[in-house]
Amino acid sequence: MIHRSTSFLLSFVPSAPSWTTIDENKLPKVPELTTDVIELLERLSLVEFNNKAGVDRLTKVIQSVNRLYTVDTDGVEPLDTVLEDRVLHLRDDDVTDGNCRKDIISNATKTVEDYFVAPPGNIPLMKIERDYKPDTKSDSTESDSAT
Repeated sequence: MIHRSTSFLLSFVPSAPSWTTIDENKLPKVPELTTDVIELLERLSLVEFNNKAGVDRLTKVIQSVNRLYTVDTDGVEPLDTVLEDRVLHLRDDDVTDGNCRKDIISNATKTVEDYFVAPPGNIPLMKIERDYKPDTKSDSTESDSAT
C-alpha cells in the first residue's frame, strides 16, 4: 500500500544531483546593519548579537538567504500543505485518559493558578553596552607584519 501511494513521487526526484553556481554579484547587497537595526532584531527575536562575531554571523546568514532570490518560481503555485492531494482522515476526539492535571502542570517551569506562564516576548531586552565595531587591533597588527 505504501509503495503504491508513493511510487508516483519518484518520477519527480532527479536521478542525479544538479548543481549550479550562483553569481554572488547578482545577489542583493546585504544592507548595512546599523545599531538601530541590530537592536530591533534583538528585541524582535530575543537573540543577542553580543559582539562583532555575532553581527558577522548575522551578515553571513543574510547573504545565504539572499540566494533564494535566484530560485525561479514562475508558474509555481503556492503550497498550502504537502498533503493537499490526499484525504486526511480525522480520528474521533475521545478522551482516553484523564485526571492528570497535576502531572501536566508539573512539567511547567512557572505556573499561576494551574495555568502555564509563558515567558514574556514583548518586553525589550535590557540595554547594555555592546561592541559591534570591527576589531581595530587585528587590522593594525596585519599592516605592521606586512612592512
